[in-house]
Amino acid sequence: MKLKQRVVLLAILLVIFIFTKVFLIDNLDTSAANREDQRAFHRMMAGLRVELVPKLDHTLQSPWEIAAQWVVPREVYPEETPELGAIMHSMATKKIIKADVGYKGTQLKALLILEGGQKVVFKPKRYNRDYVVEGEPYAGYDRHNAEVAAFHLDRILGFRRAPLVVGRFVNLRTEIKPVATEQLLSTFLTVGNNTCFYGKCYYCRETEPACADGDTMEGSVTLWLPDVWPLQKHRHPWGRTYREGKLARWEYDESYCDAVKKTSPYDSGPRLLDIIDTAVFDYLIGNADRHHYESFQDDEGASMLILLDNAKSFGNPSLDERSILAPLYQCCIIRVSTWNRLNYLKNGVLKSALKSAMAHDPISPVLSEPHLDAVDQRLLSVLATVKQCTDQFGADTVLVEDRMPLSHL
Repeated sequence: MKLKQRVVLLAILLVIFIFTKVFLIDNLDTSAANREDQRAFHRMMAGLRVELVPKLDHTLQSPWEIAAQWVVPREVYPEETPELGAIMHSMATKKIIKADVGYKGTQLKALLILEGGQKVVFKPKRYNRDYVVEGEPYAGYDRHNAEVAAFHLDRILGFRRAPLVVGRFVNLRTEIKPVATEQLLSTFLTVGNNTCFYGKCYYCRETEPACADGDTMEGSVTLWLPDVWPLQKHRHPWGRTYREGKLARWEYDESYCDAVKKTSPYDSGPRLLDIIDTAVFDYLIGNADRHHYESFQDDEGASMLILLDNAKSFGNPSLDERSILAPLYQCCIIRVSTWNRLNYLKNGVLKSALKSAMAHDPISPVLSEPHLDAVDQRLLSVLATVKQCTDQFGADTVLVEDRMPLSHL
């Protein structure tokens, strides 16, 4: 063989070797990432049932200090949380040392300060579990049990972007009124034999109070995020107009996502993928009311989209509001890790996991069976939507590898 032919042959072999090596490395990396996703799923399932226990055996820190140290730019709590049961137990049982109105927002809530100085938001029960909220998908009062269920779904999906929530029973006469501010106390009244209050908020009315069963009121408490992490509010790019006859641009412009991708903070960083994750989360819980969202302040788009205010969820198990998924089906991208987790949860696993996760909550059963069934059915719709995207654009375009470091420093 002539020298020239040998050189050409060696060059061809070298090219084949390089392409083969790159292909194998890519596949090995992908397989390793998928294996880690599977291991993370099994770890989540193993720690799913959180028993509310009264004490922390292995630390001198208070539960509030531990929860505060958990918070980092990309998660509210870590993957492994042996102290979670003790923190939630404290949220559900610690003495209330002050109660005030929750001024901000449209819905009734109270701001409580628990022993040790920890702030929590209390949302009262307004509906029985089997009550169906008719009308628009964002209609009705806040649902306290929805906050509890949404927190556990956040755990199951592996997002870890929702503040801790637990159910709690409070005695309005003995626990709240003696420590209530004048502003809150002035909104108390008696309806029949029941103690009630209507608080102060945009839609709060004396004619529409929340009433206890006698003096005992069921509700949810959400752990206040540490003050060292101030929040910044953003208008959701797929928010609704809430005006009859007036559509938002995303509701009629199929190319709307292209415009979003050109604006900050969606033109770079993780924020757009967080919006997609949140669309999946909101669709599963039936939340069509995320007109704004919060991130940590001065984050330049790097911190997570925090899953706050999930109470306009689980209103109607028969209503699957597909428009909630608009960010997903208009952008046709989703994190590989999210896609893997959703696939692990099909075939009834999601319903079973959610039911198990909430089993030890003080207000259990948190959801009715129709709502649990609805979550499973909605998961199938999410999977089908992603498949439509991959059929149209290919998996390499739709499934985005974006695993943000979540280390607790």
